[in-house]
Amino acid sequence: MFSLLYGKTTFLEQSKTQINQHYRGVPLNKITATVGLNIGHIHTNGLTLNFWDLGGQTELQTLWDKYYSESHAVIYVVDSSDTERLEDSKVAFDKMITNETLSGVPLLLVANKQDIPESLSLHRIKDIFFMSDELIGRREYYSVSASALNGNGVKESIEWTVAAIQRNAVNRPPLNSDE
Repeated sequence: MFSLLYGKTTFLEQSKTQINQHYRGVPLNKITATVGLNIGHIHTNGLTLNFWDLGGQTELQTLWDKYYSESHAVIYVVDSSDTERLEDSKVAFDKMITNETLSGVPLLLVANKQDIPESLSLHRIKDIFFMSDELIGRREYYSVSASALNGNGVKESIEWTVAAIQRNAVNRPPLNSDE
């Protein structure tokens, strides 16, 4: 299991569509902001990935840590086009990655909405979010440029996450699909 924080339901739906062969998802243009929690599942490489798409609103962030103990990786999706909320997202990110329960858990940073011309580049997003290596700690981490709406970077994100979970199996063993 892993958490999708400050995530976009569009990223989750696009992931399920690209990985689960027979999944017929929600029309992407019908998706609204997550209020509370969305749950999704992807079956790939002998694993079942259970997504927790947690709402990013400040009042909902107090619930995030309830999911950390069962997380095998974190995918943190940043809206690269929303520069007004970027600092709030960075504060939430720092609080999340310094939580002891997530110590050593692989981290994927997704710079989403790269299809929008005004979006900050992946390089700039990385400069902002990874400026404090000591906060990230001793964990495997990676960043990817994506557009959840058109699917760019989504499959690469899931493939990296699966591989990272498998490499980190000594610290947090994943559950096999048939368990």
